[in-house]
Amino acid sequence: MKKKHLLSGKPINRKPIEADIRVTKLVDEYFQAYNAGRLREACQLFVEKMLQNDVTVGMSLTGALTPAGLGGSCIVPLIKAGFVDWIVSTGANLYHDIHFSIGHNLHRGTPFVDDRILRKEGVIRIYDILFDYKVLLSTDEFIREVLKQPEFQKEMSTAEFHYLLGKYVREREKVLGIKDMSILSAAYEYGVPVYVSSPGDSSIGMYISAMALNGYKIKIDITKDVNETAAIVYWAKSTGGKSAVLIFGGGSPKNFLLQTEPQIQEVLGIDEKGHDYFLQITDARPDTGGLSGATPSEAVSWGKVDPDKLPDAVVCYTDSTIAMPILTSYALAKRKPRKHKKLYYKINELVENLKNAHLKAVSKGKIKI
Repeated sequence: MKKKHLLSGKPINRKPIEADIRVTKLVDEYFQAYNAGRLREACQLFVEKMLQNDVTVGMSLTGALTPAGLGGSCIVPLIKAGFVDWIVSTGANLYHDIHFSIGHNLHRGTPFVDDRILRKEGVIRIYDILFDYKVLLSTDEFIREVLKQPEFQKEMSTAEFHYLLGKYVREREKVLGIKDMSILSAAYEYGVPVYVSSPGDSSIGMYISAMALNGYKIKIDITKDVNETAAIVYWAKSTGGKSAVLIFGGGSPKNFLLQTEPQIQEVLGIDEKGHDYFLQITDARPDTGGLSGATPSEAVSWGKVDPDKLPDAVVCYTDSTIAMPILTSYALAKRKPRKHKKLYYKINELVENLKNAHLKAVSKGKIKI
């Protein structure tokens, strides 16, 4: 690589920042280096490539994002704009988002408080967010009553479960006159499948288990989740489109989002090359060996990311609560809404397509079952 190419980037801008600068100009002109530079690259990758009409965008969510208000302020606008086609989340993010939908408030506070006093006063703390313990009890009661309904008395994927739950959440929002939708109600409205990679690891999962103890027939089939998510990615790629992953945090949802490609290639024996676009916001280091900090280049070795598309991969090391509002605002300002893919309503067809491709691979001896 020659000097001319190495020095081809824009000169560092030293112009004073103007008052009331637009977020698009702030990002494009003043986020110049270090992780500000990576956040600029993330915003530009998302808007210029990942939001093309032929790209299917999967988003994963970890960390306590919805208690900080990011569900309604950022994730729901992305869903409404058609910028997110399917989601893998922790159950906790979906649970805490319901608090707002049934009329409760969470409050700004301080992490520098005696938690023994909070326990005595019945106040829950998520770092510097404080709320009444009764918020949990009220949300638990809402979920418990919903799970008693007839349509829940069967085995289903987490996508179907969240679609049914989202219907009830949306109705409660309408009754209470709450205009700011939750993730589940927005996903219900726009046909966005929402998966939870560890369905037992949240208050929602705990109540599913409790209902089973009381004789209710509700049950989660995780095999459906694995096949449905792989089917979404296979459909995106086999129909001439691309697949993009937008990762906030890491953990199990990140892996569940990415493992779709090894499931297609390694397990089902279908020819594929990996996701086309990779964008992650994380504070996890790669040198500890954890999945949360694993880089897109490492993901190439697993078949999760297409090696030919590795230049279209950005990792920004910062807090999701900082990056998500900037990325969302930037995208909404730069791109017109996309047509909603409404993948939830197509999921049975997509799984059948995946099954046929797998059986063809078996018949050709590419994989043994």
